[in-house]
Amino acid sequence: MDELASFSGLISDIYDAALDLALWPGVLKRISCFVPGSATTLESKDAVNNAVNVFYQDGNVPPEMTRLYNDQYGKLDPCATDHYLAPVGEPRATADIMPYDEFVRSRIYRELLRPYGWVDAATTALDRSGASIASVTVFRNARDGLIDKEARQRLRVLAPHLRRAVLIGKVIEFKSAEAANLADAFDELTAAVLLINADGRIVHANRRALCLLETGDPLSARDGKLFARDPETSRGLQAVFASADKEDAPLGVGGIALPLNAQDGKRFVGHALPLTRGARRRAGRVYGAVAALFVREAAFPVPSTPELIAKAYGLTPAELRVILAVVEVGGVPEVAEVLGVAPSTVKTHLGRVYEKTGASRQADLVKLVAGFSSALAS
Repeated sequence: MDELASFSGLISDIYDAALDLALWPGVLKRISCFVPGSATTLESKDAVNNAVNVFYQDGNVPPEMTRLYNDQYGKLDPCATDHYLAPVGEPRATADIMPYDEFVRSRIYRELLRPYGWVDAATTALDRSGASIASVTVFRNARDGLIDKEARQRLRVLAPHLRRAVLIGKVIEFKSAEAANLADAFDELTAAVLLINADGRIVHANRRALCLLETGDPLSARDGKLFARDPETSRGLQAVFASADKEDAPLGVGGIALPLNAQDGKRFVGHALPLTRGARRRAGRVYGAVAALFVREAAFPVPSTPELIAKAYGLTPAELRVILAVVEVGGVPEVAEVLGVAPSTVKTHLGRVYEKTGASRQADLVKLVAGFSSALAS
């Protein structure tokens, strides 16, 4: 029961951190204890140059480590390509990507991770956008041991909540919801945001929401109340707003996602978040609202450059690692050193890559990858 209460408090804190960014280091420290691990980071990764931008960490990651990764080791990371291919919300540890004995022979392990005492890590993609992903990574040292089944399951349970918090944080980029500037902040958001009271009445709508309401599809306003095009969805919305006024009881601290279908076939996703707990109360009190409804058109994410290359030519993760390593470091001996595998293994993968891509030499592979990167950037 104590663990259940602790987990419930952690989920609540995750959503509060979406609105008060100063809470993230403490939340990540709690995640380190929950998984468990020795350190946790919330970061974004660029698929083009494999650079990492650590937004928040729990205080246990040496600052020079991120700098060394970006300056020297990021492009040599044998696990990096898998992070861009892995399903969103699915934790990926080293053993899921490559044999662990190969990993410990790689330069990044020998020269960067082992000196800090770290033996493994699990990265969970939370959002994929263009050539980058947002993710959470939990590191483990020798005392923690390798990422196991229980750690994966705990990360899998946390992932949907972290994902929603990251998405909310992308559209609400302010540290405190002060009355003087809250309306202006809402108007700058690309998502439609509506603040609703317990009776289902709209007490504030940003510019994007007003445009959506003007069309009357998939949402409309009648006599100040919010309605969906589908009557059943409308009833669901009203129930959500009524429950949000009851201290999150049936709604849950994490809110609820609702599908919204327009008459022309376009699909939207609404996420109703209660404003009656923690840091979120500041936004609610400004307008007398009990819930915020975020509405965005559902869209397929743009694949990353490695993902496009892998899908275009049917490359396995190992083949993709080799082709990207060839681009970054050059010949077979250098690639073998970086990936921690035998030169014969690299040659075998290269042979398959040549067969699948139609390339005949390493220079052709460099041009191939450059072509995909240029297309993505245009």
